[in-house]
Amino acid sequence: MGAELVRRLAADGWSVAALARREAPLRELAAGATSGRVFAHAHDVTDTAAIPALFEEVVRELGGIDLFIFAAGVMPEVGPEEYNTEKDFQQFAVNLGGCVAWTNEVALYMQSARAGTIVGISSIAGDRGRKPNPAYHTSKAAMSTYLESLRNRLSAFDVHVCTIKPGTVLTPMTEGMDGLKWPIPVEDAVSDILKAIEKKKNTVYVPFRWQLVSLIIQHIPSMVFRKLNF
Repeated sequence: MGAELVRRLAADGWSVAALARREAPLRELAAGATSGRVFAHAHDVTDTAAIPALFEEVVRELGGIDLFIFAAGVMPEVGPEEYNTEKDFQQFAVNLGGCVAWTNEVALYMQSARAGTIVGISSIAGDRGRKPNPAYHTSKAAMSTYLESLRNRLSAFDVHVCTIKPGTVLTPMTEGMDGLKWPIPVEDAVSDILKAIEKKKNTVYVPFRWQLVSLIIQHIPSMVFRKLNF
């Protein structure tokens, strides 16, 4: 989703700083931008020590930041009887730690400027504690709560925070998975995300039908929910 967001924003004339771990695809993405300017930076969000200096560099090259989108995330395959601390901590480090480290820098900047929009791509997977991947669900639940807290804190400074909760999107993360429920192309997901940003929505499920699903599953009693396999 991050790559498609870069393409769409650049096509709309935005100057975009694109950050990702793999340098070659990142450079290809920047070179293929149809309009606007794309600045590519190879970066691993778990390298939190590098973030303050890199953030300052991005601010200088863009001439300021009006919109920040955190789209990094990992979801390794976890067996039904697997308890792997290394995998779990990796998800916490990327999905939550990277989000907090980057967004803290952005929040301080936008608070000072009294303007800007912060967007975090969380997941409907954080709305309940499901069986398949406990650490992933936990990381997304914590991310959503963190973004809500920031929204409440920054509202006094005219900074908006938007939480995106996608359902199943056809990305490299979901490639090869069986039994995907209601998968949508990444292009459709990005269209919904950009609409949510434009309308300054607080929390948006992508697509909308997942909001109805979430409303149902959040009201299922725990004794029933634990028997469900999804």
